[in-house]
Amino acid sequence: MTTPRQLKLGAFMRPVSIHTGAWRYPNAWRDANFNFAHLKRLIQNLEKARFDAFFMADHLAMLNMPIEALKRSHTATSFEPFTLLSALSQATEHIGLVATASTTFDEPFHIARRFASLDHLSNGRAGWNVVTTSNPDAALNFGLEEHLDHDQRYARAREFYDVVTGLWDSWADDAFVRDADSGVYFDPEKLHTLDHKGEYLSVRGPLHIARPPQGWPVIVQAGASEPGRQLAAETAEVIFVAPGTLDEGREFYADVKGRMARIGRDPDHLKILPGAFVVVGDTVEEARRIRAHLDSLVHEQSAIASLSVALGVDASRFDLDGFLPPIPPTNASRSTQERVLALADREQLTVRQLAQRLGGYAGLSFVGTAQTIADEMQTWLETHGSDGFNIMFPWLPGGLDDFVAKVIPELQARGIFRQEYEGTTLRENLGLPRPMNRFFG
Repeated sequence: MTTPRQLKLGAFMRPVSIHTGAWRYPNAWRDANFNFAHLKRLIQNLEKARFDAFFMADHLAMLNMPIEALKRSHTATSFEPFTLLSALSQATEHIGLVATASTTFDEPFHIARRFASLDHLSNGRAGWNVVTTSNPDAALNFGLEEHLDHDQRYARAREFYDVVTGLWDSWADDAFVRDADSGVYFDPEKLHTLDHKGEYLSVRGPLHIARPPQGWPVIVQAGASEPGRQLAAETAEVIFVAPGTLDEGREFYADVKGRMARIGRDPDHLKILPGAFVVVGDTVEEARRIRAHLDSLVHEQSAIASLSVALGVDASRFDLDGFLPPIPPTNASRSTQERVLALADREQLTVRQLAQRLGGYAGLSFVGTAQTIADEMQTWLETHGSDGFNIMFPWLPGGLDDFVAKVIPELQARGIFRQEYEGTTLRENLGLPRPMNRFFG
């Protein structure tokens, strides 16, 4: 008898809830984004539930929206990911620790060193979410007047990946002999200087930290545009993506895994985890009431601002009770813009209706009982819409606690989610191979 495919589950935890109304929900922790005790309690609960990873998104600027809308957002402040995850690594033993780090405004040496350090501190549980920063305001925080072009950002990202992984391979795994009798601490024959000179980057190396326990921290990617799909097929081991429907999920799954096969990568060495906003109730009707209450807590100013960010244009000047006018391509996140335009067209939403959906959460949602949610997740898994999900909780702590207490046991009873962790590293738990060192075999 063959073992059924197993879901992989990440937890999207920055912001602690993607929903704009989450912090206003009854009994929600208002300060959960910036309260270490709360975050420690949450990650330990996720680990008890055997989640694969705790994922910290990141922003390099305040959200580019008017202050009257921004003042209503619980995403205005949060911890820097590496600082937080380093602390949380000492309060956990098994769950993966995934941080976003930008290839647009950071330098490869910084990124390689930070992730190598996190991987050592956590005994092999680090993951790097490789992003090209889409917020144009971020450029102003790094001495630039204009944002880099979309395609240029992806070209730099591809070279950036090569440099970072090359730096992680600076040392052979057995380079540090630490022979007290001879007085030799490391073998210089097992140290490689990268000396990279490319179109966008020049980095000498070597990295002055031992090779990470996982070889490389797990490579995570989130782009769904054409350049993003190709970058994922070439480099990613986990993809966080945002399809709106199962058919969209299957198309993306087949496309990216097909690209991998064509370039000689094993498609099983990539886990596709769509973001899924999950609301659990004892009945479907109760879950829908919870979702409706959450959505009612989103202020119109915040909703219009969220739509403006997603589209890359000022939506406040549109007729709110009319349909969207033609929207020019954005230089920010094109996959986000395309997803929102598809939603508006598919459901024939007015600008006001679309904004309200976006102000809460407009992506893939599972709203129902533990059984109906498990049914939907199982369908996605078994029909190759995904390898699992990156779970977004409606509010904290209750939304997370309900998922852990109700949905996880249902998935385990069906045999499609683990009872215990498979190994000690994030790679082992995800079923990913440890990369060979390109310089030392």
